[in-house]
Amino acid sequence: MSAPVLDIAAAAAILARGGVIAYPTEAVWGLGCDPLDHNAVARLLQIKQRAADKGLILVASQVQQLHGLVDLRSLPAARLQVVQASWPGPHSWVVPVSPGAPAWISGQHRGIAVRISAHPTVRALCEACGHALVSTSANLAGEPAARRRDALDPRLLQQLDGVMEGETGGAARPSTLADALTGAALRI
Repeated sequence: MSAPVLDIAAAAAILARGGVIAYPTEAVWGLGCDPLDHNAVARLLQIKQRAADKGLILVASQVQQLHGLVDLRSLPAARLQVVQASWPGPHSWVVPVSPGAPAWISGQHRGIAVRISAHPTVRALCEACGHALVSTSANLAGEPAARRRDALDPRLLQQLDGVMEGETGGAARPSTLADALTGAALRI
């Protein structure tokens, strides 16, 4: 493994400098960076070989970390209640984008996929950074996502600034994904 193994403090420092890291999530390993750092997001997309127009999932430890990125107030009260009741947990929701959110996060979409994670490493990392993080699977586009740190693709590892300590949460599949406005499932 060419990327150094990081604890929470070291990972947060790297992310603050515009770095890209791998970290464990509920089911698979994720790639993350500061979603407001355009250069970091562009680098993450280049490493993953992912098209920028697809948009990205953001993960946070608390709803306040999503302010300015998504517009939860645009959801009808009943829909907002459903979304908030599913968090923290492995449930991602596409929420209408806030007017000031960078287009490099939403891609060609009018919403951004977000979740409040229950995974202790993800939560601690978001708390240490003080903001949400990009959370896309740690694999090259079109290839299977890694479920264990030792399964991370060496081609990916060569380009990362570090890999977090820890293990995935053991979930059988990645987070569900649904439209927050309608409840329609986009990924089960």
